[in-house]
Amino acid sequence: MHINYNSNPIDAKQYDTTRLRDEFLTEDLFKPNELTIVYSHIDRIVAMGVCPTDKSLKLDDLVEKKAFGTDFFLERRELGILNLGSKAEVRCNGVSYVLEHLDAVYLGKGEQNIEFISLDSELEPAFYCLSAPAHHTYPSRIIRRSEAKQVDLGTQENANARLITQYLHPDVLPTCQLCMGVTHLKPGSVWNTMPAHTHERRMEAYLYFNVQPSQVVFHFMGEPQETRHIVVRNKQLVLSPSWSIHSGCGTQNYSFVWGMVGENQTFDDMDFIDMETIK
Repeated sequence: MHINYNSNPIDAKQYDTTRLRDEFLTEDLFKPNELTIVYSHIDRIVAMGVCPTDKSLKLDDLVEKKAFGTDFFLERRELGILNLGSKAEVRCNGVSYVLEHLDAVYLGKGEQNIEFISLDSELEPAFYCLSAPAHHTYPSRIIRRSEAKQVDLGTQENANARLITQYLHPDVLPTCQLCMGVTHLKPGSVWNTMPAHTHERRMEAYLYFNVQPSQVVFHFMGEPQETRHIVVRNKQLVLSPSWSIHSGCGTQNYSFVWGMVGENQTFDDMDFIDMETIK
């Protein structure tokens, strides 16, 4: 398990490229037959990449109890799971959730015996998971891609036409604080989340995917008057503290999974940055 500590924006101004990447980027979240965990002190969010290539992977068997101070992982947490790979299955307390590509599952506080299984031996499995502390138990359920809330935003003229698919969202199902969805940039568009904004009440995690081998995404972060960038490739994770902008520009269209935790679940609670003042 990799532990990520919170960073002060005053200190982050002095980071060079290597330090920025070490602090905010995870390059190898998905490894065959492994469950990889990133534990962040930014709002105690946990990101996981799970790849049950040749065998099933059981969450509670692979997480040390001491790491979270509980008897099992979801004793005081909730969990969102998105299938980024081929057809796969999540089992939990005897209940089976069969997921097609880009289907999701929400597991509420108290769930145990969580197991990840690949159902396609020819294609690579890849589960992306986000977890946050939880104060209440909400019902676990599957969210098909077709059941998620879909919102079209942006314009082709501004190179940011995109489809937002909201899975863990108040209009879809209740959660304690975890929100999660996917944004797909349309062909010819390369900018996401522009104009840039911050939301001091929530942090955000970006998992970029559908980034072709010959392409990259420049993820912009930092305070609005002290911006920095991180070059990101396919299936790489960027953690964004609440004081930072979070926006990306790719060399081609791409997709990303966004996840948020914090004080609220109000999606229009943003502090937009005037394009005349950003530096």
